[in-house]
Amino acid sequence: MPASQQDRPEGYARGVTLVVIAAIAWSVGGVLVRWTESADAWQILFYRGLSLSIALTPVIFWFSRGHLLRAFRAAGPSAILGGLCLAIANIGFVVALSLTTVANTLFMLAGQPMVSALLAFWILGESVRRATWIAMAVAGVGIAVMVGNGLAGGRIEGNLMAILSTFAFAGFGVILRRGRGNDMTPSVWYAGIIAAAIAGIVILLFPGTGAGDGAIGLPAFDISLRDLGLCAAMGVVQLAFGLTLFTIGSRSIPAAELMLLGMIEIVLGPIWVWLAVNEVPETLTLLGGAIMLSGIAYQALTGARRKPAPLGP
Repeated sequence: MPASQQDRPEGYARGVTLVVIAAIAWSVGGVLVRWTESADAWQILFYRGLSLSIALTPVIFWFSRGHLLRAFRAAGPSAILGGLCLAIANIGFVVALSLTTVANTLFMLAGQPMVSALLAFWILGESVRRATWIAMAVAGVGIAVMVGNGLAGGRIEGNLMAILSTFAFAGFGVILRRGRGNDMTPSVWYAGIIAAAIAGIVILLFPGTGAGDGAIGLPAFDISLRDLGLCAAMGVVQLAFGLTLFTIGSRSIPAAELMLLGMIEIVLGPIWVWLAVNEVPETLTLLGGAIMLSGIAYQALTGARRKPAPLGP
């Protein structure tokens, strides 16, 4: 069987470009959260999830040339499972940040490429290039430098939630690879609905403080118009746009490399917060980010010279 376009080097380079742009879009999340006034984490998850699914509906309609229901049927049960994994990853990350340190959370997330490599080998038969192992090791060193001074024991619940988020997002990447013959964008749509549903239940059971002037909705869901706009921006720009590109790019990039490229978000996030709200990162954060980027760039450049490892039987 002749190699498809997505398996040729130019297809790989296109995939890398899309995933890098996706990671850049994700990295603005910290700034948007910093700009919120009084919305709590669960309110952000609720409105962000709804915005994500609403924004993706016309995108899926366009990709499917008007056959919306057919697109969801074609994606199949794998899209639902992928959406569940992505929703759990997002919720786990937010909850982890509320229970343990940022450094601990990021350190746990550094295991995503390794977990993806193992899952992809076990489930899909994807081998991992030596260059990718080297790049993952370099990125791991970069993460250690970034958060080394901030690592602490933390609460075990927070550390476990960070680990759950790591495995869930790695699972999402593997599911995308498994279903890459179909349009898996519906998987992201499901993720928005599932995350909003879970967050809505938590809000009803444990209502937080209300928002300020201009609040809308039921009392437990009160949120200012400013925060609502920021949540919508997160759903549309950060997630709908970013995850759509990530999903398309996943068709031509092995799972381990997919997760490694996505870690660009960790490097850029502190920089945007520095520029936007003058939250100056530590020197070690910048140094560790530079080390991470060098590993990711090495992996991308070496991967562009050869097609990704083929799937097993």
